[in-house]
Amino acid sequence: MLTVGDKFPQFNVKATVSIESLDKAFANIDNNTYAGKWLLVFFYPKDFTFVCPTEIKGFGDLNTQFADRDCQVLAASTDSEFVHLAWRKDHKDLRGLPFPMLADTNRRLSSDLGILDAEEGVAKRATFLVDPNGVIRFAYITDGSVGRNPQEVLRVLDALQTDELCPCNWSQGDATIKLAA
Repeated sequence: MLTVGDKFPQFNVKATVSIESLDKAFANIDNNTYAGKWLLVFFYPKDFTFVCPTEIKGFGDLNTQFADRDCQVLAASTDSEFVHLAWRKDHKDLRGLPFPMLADTNRRLSSDLGILDAEEGVAKRATFLVDPNGVIRFAYITDGSVGRNPQEVLRVLDALQTDELCPCNWSQGDATIKLAA
């Protein structure tokens, strides 16, 4: 699995960006789409499942806070953009989703990141914070049965953006560690 300090792989995928109409539902998204911004890219195993929508909604609820930190949120799975669209239309918590859902249908991005579950053929439940230079600064995977904590990912983004040493349980506004000169 790629990890902290590695470059996030090049990608160019279809994404579901809206449920308004078919002519506005899809867009191509690549590494340059959000140039100069932080990226939060979180992968989940499958659409129309049970843990996944709770996480997607959780990140959606914090989308404005991520945007305030100049961070674009991107959800991703190996499902197609059409399955993403159907799920967003079907699931009440996903209808107003404020960020794109990437369709890694060829599994290239999941494979390049090292998060493709070889047995199931789907992405593992993985999270990446990528800095504006395309460098992974935070990465973690949980078991498929365990949902993530979007608030913790936001806390880590805050800590990374200080460019300082942040102690255990640090939160935005807390003192950072200062080294004696």
